[in-house]
Amino acid sequence: MIRHAKISEIKDILNITKACAIKMSSNGIFQWNDNYPSESAFLNDLERNELYVKESNGKVIGTIVISTYMDEEYVPIQWLTPNGNSIYIHRLGVDPIYQGKGYAQELMDFGEAYSKSNGFVSVRLDTFSQNKRNQRFYEQRGYQKLDDIFFPKQSVHPFHCYELVL
Repeated sequence: MIRHAKISEIKDILNITKACAIKMSSNGIFQWNDNYPSESAFLNDLERNELYVKESNGKVIGTIVISTYMDEEYVPIQWLTPNGNSIYIHRLGVDPIYQGKGYAQELMDFGEAYSKSNGFVSVRLDTFSQNKRNQRFYEQRGYQKLDDIFFPKQSVHPFHCYELVL
């Protein structure tokens, strides 16, 4: 089941993203760190009603942000569609204990279906240039790799922007 997150689940979501950060770091991927994703980012997502969780047997095992807000870092990107009618996916994470079971695919299916059913023309996101697994994941879903952006507090390496035209 995928549903809107509750304020009481922020701690669970942070535990998932911390576990994901540790797993990525152990694989030489320094995408998430102590600064990101942060509690304040998730609280902001929650306030905007854009934070969702994947639940299994009453336990939160994954999260995704489905947002209409375009971050300023995205402004210079040459997107495939005009700005103003796209969804932005952020902070997709599945507890490492539950990875490899298709839950990230389910979360993305949910985000894309939400986008289509609400009349959006595309789904946009970014992923870390050093995370080849994530790049394959999005490319296999039909996302097109576009330009790079930088988040200096996260890494000296760029993040690749992707877009899926619906």
